[in-house]
Amino acid sequence: MSKMKSKDRAGALVVADGEEGRTVPTGTTTAVQARNGRKAHLITFALAAIIVWVSGTYAYIYFMPRMYYNALERAMTQRGIGATTTGSRPSGIPVNTLFAMSALASPATLGSNLLEGTNHDTLYTTGWLDLSKEPEVLHVPDMADRYYSMEFVDPWGDVFAYVGRRTTGTRAGDYLISGPDWHGALPEGVTQIFSPNNTVLLIGRVLVESDSDLVTAYDLEKQIRLTPLSHWQPGQ
Repeated sequence: MSKMKSKDRAGALVVADGEEGRTVPTGTTTAVQARNGRKAHLITFALAAIIVWVSGTYAYIYFMPRMYYNALERAMTQRGIGATTTGSRPSGIPVNTLFAMSALASPATLGSNLLEGTNHDTLYTTGWLDLSKEPEVLHVPDMADRYYSMEFVDPWGDVFAYVGRRTTGTRAGDYLISGPDWHGALPEGVTQIFSPNNTVLLIGRVLVESDSDLVTAYDLEKQIRLTPLSHWQPGQ
């Protein structure tokens, strides 16, 4: 049997089914529709908030190492390691240059950009490499079985190579550090280290066995050198 709709004198909606009818107030229908509309807006807002939160968290986790790396690079090239024992203003470290610390890290090293949380039994060497023009050749002296390490870090904070007693031994050696676009000839007797990026943070450590050993360790540390490939000569 068909249904018929009409309005009574009070303005209520009348649904007639055969001879019997059912009255639904117009105000009730409007209130239900309003509540449903608010729920839809709340659901849309909640979904948008979740998407923004997840995207922001992912972006922070992904890009934070790169932002920290860039800030550290600017600080070191402008102000150096920032560690002094006299309180004097430190100078910046030029790109493709190694800086060798002559003293162990301690509370006396003021305002360090790199040495916070470092150990007290190694001398630190550090430098930034720009391999966009040409490779750099790293020379390490014979360490006579002394512990040392040279750590290579890319802009994302990943360590992609080591030179040192644990990985390459303690004999003297030369290591060519090349960027991703270099395809030249490798000099004889030189070991190649492939860098995934043209920018590299180099962090070196040389063990100091005692206070009386500091001078010897520093002398070895100063013999760790970087030379552009175009200026490098065997035995240099």
